[in-house]
Amino acid sequence: MRPRGPVVGVLVLVAVFAALQLANVTGRDTPDTKNYLSYALSLTGESKRGAATATIEYVCASRAERARRDQSVHVVRFHRPDPTDEVTAECRAQEWAAVEPRLAAGQTGGHTVPYMSERFMRIFEARPGYPAFLVPFVLAFGVTWGLWAAGVVIAGAGGVLVFLVLRTLSVPVPLALAGQALYYVLPCGTTAMRPMTEGLLMALTLAAVWGCALVLRAGRPRAGLALVAGSLLALFTVKHSQALFLGLCLAAAGAVIALRRHRRGGAPVRDVLALAAVGLAGAAATLLLARLLHYPSEADSLQDLLTGHFARPDRERPWREFWQLQGNFWVEWLRRQAWQPLFVAALAAGAWGALRRGGAVGGFLVAAAFTGILTQAGHPDINIWGERLIVLAWLLPVVGVPLLLEPVARGGKVPLPAQGQPERAEAVG
Repeated sequence: MRPRGPVVGVLVLVAVFAALQLANVTGRDTPDTKNYLSYALSLTGESKRGAATATIEYVCASRAERARRDQSVHVVRFHRPDPTDEVTAECRAQEWAAVEPRLAAGQTGGHTVPYMSERFMRIFEARPGYPAFLVPFVLAFGVTWGLWAAGVVIAGAGGVLVFLVLRTLSVPVPLALAGQALYYVLPCGTTAMRPMTEGLLMALTLAAVWGCALVLRAGRPRAGLALVAGSLLALFTVKHSQALFLGLCLAAAGAVIALRRHRRGGAPVRDVLALAAVGLAGAAATLLLARLLHYPSEADSLQDLLTGHFARPDRERPWREFWQLQGNFWVEWLRRQAWQPLFVAALAAGAWGALRRGGAVGGFLVAAAFTGILTQAGHPDINIWGERLIVLAWLLPVVGVPLLLEPVARGGKVPLPAQGQPERAEAVG
């Protein structure tokens, strides 16, 4: 392939992905979207009422569009009149019924529109990164197309970062492009296109993994460490819990890898320990800054979970209930995975490829993907829409599967796990 070939391939995949997203310009919003959008509009200088109006119009237009599409293919109601006007009017009435009394009561502090109680909205006030990212898109293209364009940029960047990680690990260009494509077609791409923080979280987490690869495989320790540190800092502004989880996971991975190397008397551990130190420093800085800025604590998050976003009185023994719910959640989660085991199988294949072919970088990749498990564990709610909290775990198969297939691309064999004595391990050509 000519030198420009990889760049062309990356851009073609981004362009194809963007073109496919034109099929769903609206209807992507989630319950959190209006909070982030109103924050972004506030940053542009829009008034509270103006931000509320624009946000409600966007949400209601999306809701009406989904209703119209659903009815058009409903076997009983497809011939009925277009429900757009009715759904829009009902949506506007419902949303303004929640906002208007709070505005009248003077709940106008902060940047978000008061769709819910001040205690709940404080959670979103502590996440300025994503709204700030949206500002130039909203200013340039308006709300609907601005959110769509921002989603394309975020999702496209995530796929490009997958390609860069794989190429830094010396994976052949076709497989690196396959990893980029996997990012777009698996839940990573779908979730990244939705107007909420998860897409930016995935992109920044991948940037941190790329930083690890630059340190350990490309011989660029300064650039790699700076990228990891910068990613953690950016993550703090987007969702500080993710910065904490990623920092702790990178530190733990670095400690384990360094210990294994020390026991084996093999490769040096200096760069690995440097990455661990950056991760640990990022986690400590996250805790310190969160306290100094009076961000909602883990106790607030726990009460939010157990009281239905503070709609009920605080629980007297929240931790006891949390751990009971935690056990129930994972039993049910595993039952559902046994019924549809694609996700677990993908995780296993990704972990195998990362640890078998990725070396120390593979260990840091596993650690980064594990933040998705931690995020889900922090919110053991089986009804949370779209399994979006655990989506970071999909980064493991996205990067790990191309690593697993690398010997095939090079004309070699894929080693299977040993059965019995090591010399009896088989390989598939």
